[in-house]
Amino acid sequence: MKTIYKLVALLLFTVAAAAHAQVAPAATMGPAGLRYTFRYSETAEFYDVTGNRQTISPSASVEYVNNAERRPFSMKYSGGYTWNVVGPSYATGLFQRLALSQSLLWRKWDVNFSDNVGYLPESPITGFSGIAGTGEPIGEPNPIPSGQSILEENTHVVNNLANGTLTHQFNRATSFSAGGSSDLLRFPEGIGLDTDTVMANGELAWQFNARNRISGNYRFSQFTYPGYDVTFSTNATTFGYFRQWNRRINTNVEAGPEFIGSADTAAVPNSTRLSANAAVTYRYQFGETGLNYTHGTNGGAGYLLGAEFDTARAYYSRDFERNLTVGFDAAYTRTSGLINNGITDARFAGVQVTRRVGQYLTVFGNYTAIDQTTSSVLYSSALTGLEQVVSFGIGYSPRGTRIIRH
Repeated sequence: MKTIYKLVALLLFTVAAAAHAQVAPAATMGPAGLRYTFRYSETAEFYDVTGNRQTISPSASVEYVNNAERRPFSMKYSGGYTWNVVGPSYATGLFQRLALSQSLLWRKWDVNFSDNVGYLPESPITGFSGIAGTGEPIGEPNPIPSGQSILEENTHVVNNLANGTLTHQFNRATSFSAGGSSDLLRFPEGIGLDTDTVMANGELAWQFNARNRISGNYRFSQFTYPGYDVTFSTNATTFGYFRQWNRRINTNVEAGPEFIGSADTAAVPNSTRLSANAAVTYRYQFGETGLNYTHGTNGGAGYLLGAEFDTARAYYSRDFERNLTVGFDAAYTRTSGLINNGITDARFAGVQVTRRVGQYLTVFGNYTAIDQTTSSVLYSSALTGLEQVVSFGIGYSPRGTRIIRH
């Protein structure tokens, strides 16, 4: 419990500090912007395993960008609390997510540092916070940076991804980038497999005309498990192709071999597999839709000592007449252990309609369906069966505040 309180205090302190920070840019592109929203939702959940329940969830979100030309900084936070009203109490409690990004831009060099930390009573599903039915926007191009390809509930999870990237533009056509990151997955209540991931990558890209770019990529990942004497690593070499078809449509595909090496082949066997991802994006005047697919190796999603996964995600978000927003988000993930210890299929789909009814007020309705089946012997917190979430609520959301620097 003390760990939970410390994490909450750290997140709130960081939010407060970031919201008041004044990053002194070498040049600016206009006033900084601050946007905040308060929401209240009432939810009915229908679950064929543990039964039906009703919950309430007050929440808030804050987003700040400094609009600096050479030192852009952004901060986004979303958090709240889910209380159980009727029925069994599972997947309730505090939820928070904080994302920070700082870039330093020169004529030929770019540096970026980012950190993304979340604390949830379940695996992330839709929206920035990952909690279905809170009323925050869904269907935006915001893939949740988490290795939790197996969905779970009724256990709190901490996930922190820190990343750094350096990019050098040799000329108008050729660029090189290198970076490293650290991904920590923790289960404060002990229901799950703590996992540490360290990653490094490099990319050489060539833009041979205005619409086409090719790239060669190398990625290294190492997975360790506190409390277990098991470590394995992956080395992937891929080649990518990006195409800008017109002002609205672009596609990207990348694929290549991935080599898995382990000192303990009984726990994680050596093997050669495939690393691949592909995406297509279509942008509207007031929205975006897209489809992406990823295949690779992760740390086992908190249940396995390494796993191979496939994830396909579709999203859609569009504003109509500036007062009505429709969002859709759906995903399918297949996770299988590296030593053939079962397969888990997870699916979810959600749709949300948000209507502005005044200068500051919005109302919303949301429906989300979540389903997971498995042949693995997993921890008791893994979601099994079909769960449906129906929610309605209200939000207070000014259109944004401009901050003038002096």
